[in-house]
Amino acid sequence: MSAAAGGWRGLGGYLRRCRDPPGVLYILSLFSAPQMRRCSAPSPPPVAAAAEPFPVELKAGKKYAWCACGHSKSQPFCDGAHRKAAPGVSPLRFTPEEDKRVWLCGCKRTRTPPYCDGTHKEGTQP
Repeated sequence: MSAAAGGWRGLGGYLRRCRDPPGVLYILSLFSAPQMRRCSAPSPPPVAAAAEPFPVELKAGKKYAWCACGHSKSQPFCDGAHRKAAPGVSPLRFTPEEDKRVWLCGCKRTRTPPYCDGTHKEGTQP
């Protein structure tokens, strides 16, 4: 399949077909048939830490790490639990520009991380 005809994307000398599943890497060569190799496993889906958001007072200039995997015992912030429970998932690091009270997502399905967007009201987990 050619790049023009089928949607190959370059990845530093390797190519991945756009519609191929995550974790599969096709290596093309002029001298042999394409080979398939496994990439790193896709990240596991997050676990809902809570059904409701967490009210938090953020301080301007302070660095925060919001738990994106849902396994932290220090919700809504990261305690490093993702290293064992969800390898491949990293916390979302952020630094607010002003002091403010916010609602940080607890269901881990927000479209505006780390802030709650009301997604938890849309029903059960997918």
